[in-house]
Amino acid sequence: MADRSHEEFHDAVITPDETEGLPERFFDRFVFNFHPQDATVPSVLVGLGLHPMRDTVDGFAIVSNGTEQRNARFSTELSATDWGTCGPFSYEVVEPNKTWHLSLGENPTAMTFDLTWESRTPAWWGDVEVVNAAGEKTSFEHLFQSGHARGTITIDGETREVDGWYSQRDRSRGVRSMAGGQGLHIWYQAQFPDRSVGFLLVEGRDGSRLLLEGAVMHTDGRVDTITDVRHALVFDDLDLRSGLVQVTTASGEVHRIETDATSGGGLMAGGGYGGHHGKALGRDHVEGEVWPLDGSVTQRTVDSSLTDRLATFDWDGTPGSGIFEFALTRSPSYAYRPTLV
Repeated sequence: MADRSHEEFHDAVITPDETEGLPERFFDRFVFNFHPQDATVPSVLVGLGLHPMRDTVDGFAIVSNGTEQRNARFSTELSATDWGTCGPFSYEVVEPNKTWHLSLGENPTAMTFDLTWESRTPAWWGDVEVVNAAGEKTSFEHLFQSGHARGTITIDGETREVDGWYSQRDRSRGVRSMAGGQGLHIWYQAQFPDRSVGFLLVEGRDGSRLLLEGAVMHTDGRVDTITDVRHALVFDDLDLRSGLVQVTTASGEVHRIETDATSGGGLMAGGGYGGHHGKALGRDHVEGEVWPLDGSVTQRTVDSSLTDRLATFDWDGTPGSGIFEFALTRSPSYAYRPTLV
C-alpha cells in the first residue's frame, strides 16, 4: 500500500476517451453513505461502478429503517448511457474532491433523493496492491473522504430535509479481486464533529494482517496516517453487535473507540456484492427486494457476509456515528481472534 494523500486525486470518473489499453476487469467505482448525525435510521447506501471493457455500468441503493432493509440494483449497457446515469441514478462531479451531486429517481426501495455532497475533511488515498490466496492480483487506487450531505430525501412519499447529514465516500479505480483466504474484513468510518477515523483492515484466516490503510482525517485539514489497529469485537455468529477498536496514528495519537452496532441492516448482498458487479444484464435492468430485520435474513442466508452497519461510537465521551463495514468468512476453518486484550 502506498499513501498518496499528499497528491491531488484524479476524482473525475473515467470517460470514453480514456479506455484504450485497460484490462478486461478494470472498474471505476464510487460508494456514498448518508445518515443523520444523531440517529441510526435511516441508513442510506448508494454506489455505482463503470466497467468500460464489459460495456456495463451497474449500481445499487439500500435503505435500512430499523425494521427492514430495502434494496434496488440497476444496470445497463454503458454505451447506451451518457456515462453519468444508470437507470434511476445519476451523478455529477461538480468540483473534484470537494462537491458531488447525486440523484435517485423512482426505484424498488420507495426512496428517492436529490443530494449534494460537500467535503468536510481532506481525503486519504493510496495505491493498494495485494495477491490473494488464489494468486489473483489486486491493484487499485482507493480513497476515503468524509463530508456532509444537503438536499432532500423522500421515503414512502414523505419528504424530509437533509441538512448536514454525515456522509463518507469511497472511490476505487483499477482491478480488484480480494476474495479468497480472508478471515476478517473491516472498512471503518467513525464520524466525529472534528474528525473522521477511516481505515480498511483485512486479516487472513490465521489472524495475520493482509492489509491496513487509512487515516484520521481532521476538519482542520490534517491527515494523520493510521499505523496500527487493534480490536476486541463481539459477534453474534457473523453479525457484529459491539466492541472496542484502538487506532494508533503516525503522530502518536491513540484513539480507543467503543462501538454499538445493534441497529441492524446494511447487508451488502442487497447491493450485488455477492459477485454480481460488472455482469452484463442488458439494457435498463432494475430489480430489488425487501428484507425484514427480524433475524430471518442474515449474513448466512444471503450470498455475501459483507455488511455496512450504521453504528454509534463513543470516543472518550465524544459521541459519533458512521458505517462499520465488516465481514467474517463463512469458512468453518476460521474463528474470530481479538487483537486487543
